[in-house]
Amino acid sequence: MTRPPNLLFIMADQLRADYLGCNGHPTIRTPHIDALAARGVNFSRAYCQAPVCGPSRMSFYTGRYATSHGASYNGVPLRVDERTLGDHLRPLGYRVGLVGKTHMKRDNEGMARLGIDPDSSRGVLVSQCGFEPFERDDGLHPDETADPDLPYNRYLRDRGYAGVNPWHSAANSAEGESGEPLSGWYMRYAHLPARVKEEHSETAYTTNRAMDFITEAGDQPWCLHLSYIKPHWPYMAPAPYHALYGPEDILPAVRSDAERERPHPVVEAFMGHGESSEFARDEVRERVIPAYMGLITQLDDHLGRLVDFLEAKGLRENTVIVVTSDHGDYLGDHWLGEKELFHEPSARIPLIVVDPRRDADATRGSRNDQLVEAIDLVPTFVDYAGGNSQALNHVLEGRSLHGLVTRGPAETWRRYAFSEADYAWRPARKELGLAPDEARAFMVTDGRWKYVHYANHPPQLFDLATDPGELEDLAHRDGCRTVRGELEAALNDWFKARRLRTTIGNDEVERRTGTARKRGILYGIW
Repeated sequence: MTRPPNLLFIMADQLRADYLGCNGHPTIRTPHIDALAARGVNFSRAYCQAPVCGPSRMSFYTGRYATSHGASYNGVPLRVDERTLGDHLRPLGYRVGLVGKTHMKRDNEGMARLGIDPDSSRGVLVSQCGFEPFERDDGLHPDETADPDLPYNRYLRDRGYAGVNPWHSAANSAEGESGEPLSGWYMRYAHLPARVKEEHSETAYTTNRAMDFITEAGDQPWCLHLSYIKPHWPYMAPAPYHALYGPEDILPAVRSDAERERPHPVVEAFMGHGESSEFARDEVRERVIPAYMGLITQLDDHLGRLVDFLEAKGLRENTVIVVTSDHGDYLGDHWLGEKELFHEPSARIPLIVVDPRRDADATRGSRNDQLVEAIDLVPTFVDYAGGNSQALNHVLEGRSLHGLVTRGPAETWRRYAFSEADYAWRPARKELGLAPDEARAFMVTDGRWKYVHYANHPPQLFDLATDPGELEDLAHRDGCRTVRGELEAALNDWFKARRLRTTIGNDEVERRTGTARKRGILYGIW
């Protein structure tokens, strides 16, 4: 290749790692994603840094843990001074665009303090997490807050879908016997087809807009963050995807009576949330999970369409493709709904990296079981773009996957992966009687053992080798004191190693160390 590769950074919202054919799901059909795994490296032990949309994505985009960047929950602004993927790639000659969702909240107070106009060219980039917003759409548009001028809403109205908010009334609602919308906000309708035609659905539309960006980018190297809203709820799939799967395709829930009878206090509080009590019912799982699976297969089909488009444009061999998700979905496992805690269905994510170059032939079609994290993607993209991620190691907390993709597993790699949660906004906090600053939890895993620290509550410990379903908490077993102590120490060391001096690089620190006397600053001299 005569120039750095294009970077296609694909994220599906709330896609579980184990709901892909290439990751072992026995009934779901994902042939195009499976084909990407066969062309690249499938990282089987990838973890997000916070199993909630906003903080997870801010870690993906900054290459930093939530503790470091501070945007710890949905709606918490990302500080104006945080550098993101676009800030690292644009100086390397890349056009860095967004099609879809970021869930980023801009730092209005910080921008006002610095006199940054949100409508200026600089202000737009700061407001959009460093991306050029070719088309941003975070989804989730209730009628009370819907923007009638949302491009997708205008698109639907232009095609005959009536209403101020056809995102809801057409794309995310079914139709009753009298033609009335049956809102997709209610999971009881998940078995019905969305009122929108498949070719006009969110997933189809988002794919079309990605093709528009790629076409417009022309010969300039580009990084496109293609961020799909589905299979995130509302669980509403268009025909024929709504009917591809049935209750017979649903895997048994991973949960035990003991979890419910003797739950950890924090997990018990989350079990009391509405989404958990609903997903604890088999009726709900049998109605929702087939729709969830249908949305994944629809996504897969459109990714196949996108890869064909790259082939037709002559870009397939010069485009590095990453497929991942921001977090998973409990779907009733462990008597829970949604995400947020640290069981595998929530915190583990799919991660496939396809490097079409000859340099990566040795790893093509391989599976890598080393621990990787969402924050690894920013340094990976920097290295692919011709930059030097090591020169940014005073800022970036992830590790570049470039070597793992081109050469294979590393002899020396990270020993632990981490994730964290700030559940101050959730009813569980009040149920537990915690102050907002006390509703924190942290996970560390070495690949076999998983340890969870809760502020003001006992820890949890699971042996993923003998108990992959995480059904037996071993934290208080006398025989596990040693491993618990090791993981507690690893978590403490992790806290001490956060990158907080971000304004000057380590190379410059090395250059300046011990040079005061040479610069004429004479202190401590007789």
